[in-house]
Amino acid sequence: MAYGRARAQENAFVALADQTRRRVFEKLSTGPKSVGDIAHGLPVSRPAVSQHLRVLKEAGLVADRADGTRRVYAIDPQGLGALRKWLDQFWDTALQAFAEEVERSEKSRNEQNK
Repeated sequence: MAYGRARAQENAFVALADQTRRRVFEKLSTGPKSVGDIAHGLPVSRPAVSQHLRVLKEAGLVADRADGTRRVYAIDPQGLGALRKWLDQFWDTALQAFAEEVERSEKSRNEQNK
């Protein structure tokens, strides 16, 4: 099971490594959008945006739903949450190291003031 999670995170990072896919993903940060809305302002065609969305969907970062004859895409909170949880482990470690350094510095200052 841990291998499956690691593989999913790897897929997410690989998907976001592409600059165009990152821009597509960022456009979805303001809410669900159709392929046409996403493609607006990007230097790639609608079919290319659809291909990028497919990669993001396979990586678990976006989900889609039918809306009449078009597809509407949105960030998948479950996939993004898993990626964030993985990244948070590093943040927790960094915060702990920072707290320990502050404590050491305060202890050193208190000893110097004696």
